[in-house]
Amino acid sequence: MHVKRFSIFLIMVALIVGMVGCSSGDPIYTLTIMTTAGGAVAVDNNLIIRGTAIITYNVTVGTVVSLNATPDAGYFFVNWTGDVGTIGNVNTAATNITVNGNYTITAIFRALKKIRDWYDLDAIRNNLRDHYILMNDLDATTAGYEELASPTSNEGKGWEPIGNSTSGNFAGTFDGQGYEIRDLFIIRPTESNLGLFGCVNGTIENIGVAVNANLWGGGNPSVVGGLVGANYGTVTNSYSTGSVAGYSDVGGLVGDNYGGTVSNCYFSGSVTGGNPVGGLVGGNFGGIVSYSHSSGSVSGHSFAGGLVGMNSVLSTVSNSYSTGSVTGIEVPLSGFLGGLVGYNCGTVSNSYSTGNVTGDEKVGGLVGCNCQCGIGNGPDFYGTVSDSYSTGSVSGNDLVGGLVGWNIGPVSDSFWDNETSGQATSGGGTGKTTAEMQNITTFSGAPWNITAVTNPSTRNLSYIWNIVDDVTYPFLSWQPVL
Repeated sequence: MHVKRFSIFLIMVALIVGMVGCSSGDPIYTLTIMTTAGGAVAVDNNLIIRGTAIITYNVTVGTVVSLNATPDAGYFFVNWTGDVGTIGNVNTAATNITVNGNYTITAIFRALKKIRDWYDLDAIRNNLRDHYILMNDLDATTAGYEELASPTSNEGKGWEPIGNSTSGNFAGTFDGQGYEIRDLFIIRPTESNLGLFGCVNGTIENIGVAVNANLWGGGNPSVVGGLVGANYGTVTNSYSTGSVAGYSDVGGLVGDNYGGTVSNCYFSGSVTGGNPVGGLVGGNFGGIVSYSHSSGSVSGHSFAGGLVGMNSVLSTVSNSYSTGSVTGIEVPLSGFLGGLVGYNCGTVSNSYSTGNVTGDEKVGGLVGCNCQCGIGNGPDFYGTVSDSYSTGSVSGNDLVGGLVGWNIGPVSDSFWDNETSGQATSGGGTGKTTAEMQNITTFSGAPWNITAVTNPSTRNLSYIWNIVDDVTYPFLSWQPVL
């Protein structure tokens, strides 16, 4: 009975699809689509294939058929196999195939590897290109902790980060499903690329990390982050908390972001290091940081920011904010300190900071230095700041500004509170009173993408910025209610 029903279904599919766009004399091609267990394929956005289906196309040469492979829960899409010569991208779930003959293709799905304890987590390093899913929280009571991630494990060094320059980067996917990894302990005074993951060019998502007591790396550079040391891939919907420290290139979540993406992430706790040092990301080198925030305190020798320490050439910080304090270590040697970004040669837009900033020189409420940089013998690049503001107090000895300490690049439509900052001047931007900073006309006249709402819990997501007029400073419409 089941066989007969399946055969009838295939015939109906062939007839329905074959009638679309036919004309007399067109060649008839057969496209056979199959899937392995664990997913389905949508064909031309309306026909769902699971298992095997034969579709007959009565069309002209070159017809393009859209394909979208969707994995079931607990599975992931691997690739397309078979007659794939005309498929747009065999590694992309949503792609297309150009029909020039009789083809048979298969969507390959595979089960995610489940992580339930520290032993499972440790085993990831044996296959750095696979795909993993966390099934529960991990902490000091979970099997394997004493041996692998405690203060007494690995001769007192604690957890060995997954992926490094010797064994290779983690290049798979890790989905934390919103669970948290707690009590992580790492003290490795001579090593670099430290965090739960050492080096990543895959995807880390939906995970929280709570660092136990301290995470310290002392290599030069150390490249230390609560979740990832060096990121070349994607870190999204994730967070870390605790105390993170290192010699240099230190961030609460990510040590350095090398052309990667950090989005929808946050950090709370404390970050300490040399330079660069950031509440969320230490150094952002050709990468993107967006829709993220930090409430951690930051202490650094130089190039220190509440969110990002150094935002380098061709790097972006946008739609983000920081609320923690930034303090220079070893004053009067500290410089390039900012409430949001310490040193900027990239782009900062639609962002703000409220934390206090204290240092020696090149100290700003939002950006310490909006600088000029070059790459080799190429043209110079200038940092840009737009549609942003700061309110924290700012203090220092030389090149100190309410918004920007030292400015060389363009600053547009950006403001600082000249009352709360204690600064009447800035390297860029416009100073306003507290009352003006809480009035929508200051920003709508800039003009910002902003609208008034009745209270902070009421959000209008159609705009980048919201404000309760004459009550609050502007806030990002996506951010949690403060």
